[in-house]
Amino acid sequence: MHVMVLGAGLAGVTSAWYLNKAGFDVTVVDRQSAPAMETSFANGGQISVSHPEPWANPSAPMTILRWLGDDAAPLRFRPQADWRQWRWSAAFLRECLPWRTERNTAAIAALARYSREQLRALRQETGIDYRHQQRGILHLFFGKQGADEPARRADALARLGIAAEPCDLERCLAIEPALARLAQPLTGALFAPDDESGDAHAFTQALTRLLQARGVRFRYDTPIHRIRREGGRVIDVEVGRDDGPREHLEANAYVMCLGSHSPLLVAPLGEYLPIYPVKGYSVTLPVVDAARCPEVSLTDEARRIVCSRFGDQFRVAGTAELNGYDLQIDEARCRNLLDWVDSNFPGATDRSAAVPWCGLRPATPSNRPLIGKGKMINLYYNTGHGSLGWTLACGSAAALADLMSGTRPTPDFPFLATRFD
Repeated sequence: MHVMVLGAGLAGVTSAWYLNKAGFDVTVVDRQSAPAMETSFANGGQISVSHPEPWANPSAPMTILRWLGDDAAPLRFRPQADWRQWRWSAAFLRECLPWRTERNTAAIAALARYSREQLRALRQETGIDYRHQQRGILHLFFGKQGADEPARRADALARLGIAAEPCDLERCLAIEPALARLAQPLTGALFAPDDESGDAHAFTQALTRLLQARGVRFRYDTPIHRIRREGGRVIDVEVGRDDGPREHLEANAYVMCLGSHSPLLVAPLGEYLPIYPVKGYSVTLPVVDAARCPEVSLTDEARRIVCSRFGDQFRVAGTAELNGYDLQIDEARCRNLLDWVDSNFPGATDRSAAVPWCGLRPATPSNRPLIGKGKMINLYYNTGHGSLGWTLACGSAAALADLMSGTRPTPDFPFLATRFD
């Protein structure tokens, strides 16, 4: 059976890997000249199983209201004359109800635990190198939040089968000595020892090379214009440059892995995907003093900033911006990230050589990705992972391959319409 995967980012390439292992003949199509050149290019690097709680939670509405009008806030909402943005926002508020948050958290945690297992198995099988670290993730709390939140969250994670340890300052410094120079007093922390970090771009490119050696075909520089259907079945995908001839690519089945652009392509098919782009920023800096630069991946819970070390490079990422499909880099947002590095880890990196980046996270209101079959008989989805694309990548792709093979996936997750429903 020939499967065409639309998109060569992290979701698309991991989908191709598990589909190929399941015996499918796979072709991957992407508009870029290489894999992982968009959302997967420079994310925060965290494989954060210890953060399953979705953005939509009971405290979110008041937090967002407090941030309105503050350009330095972790979340910035830019209203658009776009019904999709307002429909998504209304659905997001609905997902903030306590029982919905609890349901979504449990589903994300189940998929995240499974995904970590799949990633480790893949790494052991292939020896793939993507500058990964198995040092855990340290969540940092400041002010009043640090008094009770680490213990509360550790208890909640334990109920979800995720290990986490509340830490005082002495324990934090034992885990990561570079924290000794923090700009503000640390009042608490949570250490998730089983979490990891790694370069998602390097991973996707290395996995692509392994797939090519296994006979998987990659078609780059191939923009996808539309998906054509007859009745309830996709018949082909129309591709080609705007100024060149069009070509129709056929397969037995198709997998949509185009992130924030997924809903635009399937809307003409009568399929609505509750995905909206949420812009995120990162800066990557060279390390100039290894002793001052953290080795352990960190999350600043107050600022919603994360950082990961990739050898002689330091990646800092954060902020969320609802501003449609705009990909212009706001220098002020990047400057906030650089200021965070300078104030907390002075002398660790070379600010003058920082490389800024932004990308569009394909977010659903619930933070649950869309995995499985939609309305079309032969069109499947693996998209909508939001800020957890790296964390959920391998588990989502493995589950998709199970679904397409007629096998019940392992994690307890609400997959899209299948015969198991």
